[in-house]
Amino acid sequence: MQRPVAAAPIPERVRTLAAGAAPTHVSVVSSPRPAVPARGGVDPEGRPVLLVTPGHPLAGLPEQTVVTVDLIACRDLGGRRCTRGMLKVRGWLEPVPAHEARRSAVAVAEHCPDELLFQAVEEPGEAARLLRVDVGQVIYLAGMESGVLEAEDYLSAGPDPCHESAERMIEHVNACHREQLTLAVRHLAGALSAPDVWLWELDRYGATVRAGLDDPELLRLPWSRPATNARELEQALHCLIQHAEA
Repeated sequence: MQRPVAAAPIPERVRTLAAGAAPTHVSVVSSPRPAVPARGGVDPEGRPVLLVTPGHPLAGLPEQTVVTVDLIACRDLGGRRCTRGMLKVRGWLEPVPAHEARRSAVAVAEHCPDELLFQAVEEPGEAARLLRVDVGQVIYLAGMESGVLEAEDYLSAGPDPCHESAERMIEHVNACHREQLTLAVRHLAGALSAPDVWLWELDRYGATVRAGLDDPELLRLPWSRPATNARELEQALHCLIQHAEA
């Protein structure tokens, strides 16, 4: 009998993290200056998009300056913000082309809303402007896994096709069905080291649950077959939670 695939390929997993990540800092490669705070998000192609105001250290840099952008993907669990993964994207700084500016701003606003985003689209350069990073390399740290993705592997992949729906499902389960989830996980895995259980990750290949906040234990539960759409993913999650009735 063929065993189920436990997780998505690394490039897809990294792109999924990036899709919901926010930039925290940006630094100029080979510059002695320290990293500076960054605002913005990630466009549909996985490129960091930075919202740069007049006077910001990035505002006066020439095009094609090599920078590194730190991205962090987080999840709120019981009022605590927990880090899901960290990315360092290195590449060449360039303006977002005018014909792509609104599309980029909309993509950023979905995960990292900022009132200056659309001012940067309507009046570029007045209150802010949009710059993006032409990706050269991505360093990732997610859970116990870390590594480096070259641009071709990162950009040719895409996030999990169900990731937007998955995020809504995670939020709903953690808000309304944690007791059933805890019972189901204990039924499947036995004793847990922590009493609090959360749905941590959800994708077409399975679910990851997190027991504990300070010293978490992560348990991966693969589906018998990958979900091909949001409806199938919801059904797989429903079947997992129904183990509570057993």
